[in-house]
Amino acid sequence: MGSDVIELLVLIALAVVVLYRLKTVIGTRTGHEAPPEFLRRQQQEVRNDSRPQPVPDLRPVPDEDDFKGTPESGRASVKAIRKIEPDFSTAEFLNGARAAYEMVLMAYDEGDRETLRSLLAPDVFAAFKEGIEAREEAGLRVESRFIGVRDARAEEIAFDPDTKIADITIRFVGEMITSVRDAENRVVEGDPNDIHRQTDLWTFSREMGSSDPNWLLTGTGG
Repeated sequence: MGSDVIELLVLIALAVVVLYRLKTVIGTRTGHEAPPEFLRRQQQEVRNDSRPQPVPDLRPVPDEDDFKGTPESGRASVKAIRKIEPDFSTAEFLNGARAAYEMVLMAYDEGDRETLRSLLAPDVFAAFKEGIEAREEAGLRVESRFIGVRDARAEEIAFDPDTKIADITIRFVGEMITSVRDAENRVVEGDPNDIHRQTDLWTFSREMGSSDPNWLLTGTGG
């Protein structure tokens, strides 16, 4: 077996190990998920006036039609949230969550730590950062193109009246083109011409009534 072939096999094996670690950060992307396991929500304040606002609550007068996108078990939580912020709308939240989903996935693939820092809770950011560093140390780079969100729906909405923290878990079904290349520009994972579909369960959290309008990603799972 030639040295070039051996080198390629070693790089592929390394890529598989690194990619496994990355998938444990982002979440399962097989399209067949087990029940979600959420990270503990963050109660630390992460304030930065210049950061993006991916999930603003803009709808002026929510009505009962807004419950169409709300799981039955979460309606009481939505009503409690609206006692603090009457303009809260699950429909508008989902629109913002779709935008945040694309921003986070692309920032992760591109290694954009600053964007991730503004969108993620501290412990989630630390896990994403570790995944990026592992990829870089292995000499791998990701080429990706976000095609779109096929579906986004609320799986769970919870509200803690003591801390005033709301947690909203969204199931995303997205489509991307993703490939991983080594230092020699060889594709070691994925297909630069293939659109793959992935499913992710992400939890966003925010202290309702806070002057900071941003929701942070506090949990990922599959």
